[in-house]
Amino acid sequence: MKLVIVSGRSGSGKSVALRVLEDLGYYCVDNLPIPLINTLLEQLKGTHEFIAISVDVRNIEEQSKELKAQLEQAASVIEIVSFYLNADDQVILKRYSETRRLHPLSKNQLSLQEAIIEEGKLLEPVSKIVDHYIDTSELNIYQLSDKVREILLGSVDKELVINIESFGFKHGMPKEADFMFDVRFLPNPHWEPALRPLTGLDMPVQEFLGRQAQVNKFIWQIENFFDTWMPHLERNNRSYVTIAIGCTGGQHRSVYIAEQIAKRLKTHLKHRINAQHRELNKNGSHSHK
Repeated sequence: MKLVIVSGRSGSGKSVALRVLEDLGYYCVDNLPIPLINTLLEQLKGTHEFIAISVDVRNIEEQSKELKAQLEQAASVIEIVSFYLNADDQVILKRYSETRRLHPLSKNQLSLQEAIIEEGKLLEPVSKIVDHYIDTSELNIYQLSDKVREILLGSVDKELVINIESFGFKHGMPKEADFMFDVRFLPNPHWEPALRPLTGLDMPVQEFLGRQAQVNKFIWQIENFFDTWMPHLERNNRSYVTIAIGCTGGQHRSVYIAEQIAKRLKTHLKHRINAQHRELNKNGSHSHK
């Protein structure tokens, strides 16, 4: 089991760090009371390997010693990594002014600037016991995300889930698609009587489409497109990409091309790539990983 503790001043980027951890497969709990840390770990033992907890001024004020004791107790049985995020007072003030959010200490009748300074004092003991101190004053959300990944994984590279889905336009376009390609202009096996009842998963249809120069060129161009732009998508703080391939009925061309693109991308991309077929799934399971 691995536990990541995220603490720091409000407005320094804790929520961004927690989202990164969630994308990496961590079971995330925001603002957990410190005395409950070991209780949570006990409850999740055997069901969750990676856990992340954010701790802020609302539940820490006089409990930095308690936090240290809880972590020392947990460290005997699990791996623990801790982060403290901070930023210059003026940077945090600017971020709060832009978002118009309420500071956690504002309820104490403090002005925003006073609350920011007071929070820094209250959290100072915590900043001295963490493994990684990150100053986010000059980092945007993408740079902070990369920093957290680099510390945890040794690299900023991120595994995406790439879903390649075939569909039929006559049944409606998929709303979740990030990229959509229309293949209705390509030669259609539907007009071959022997191929009409088959699908793009069947060898006769695959052989027919594989002989078409237009089809092969189109597949190559889509493959080249994602080879070129996937590194930029990786850095765009996203967890998955959905590529939709549509023909008229979603039975022959789109199915074949989705399968071919998935097969080709798997040979040189490290990401998890799934090929699924919306119209075929209506009559049975046709999903390949």
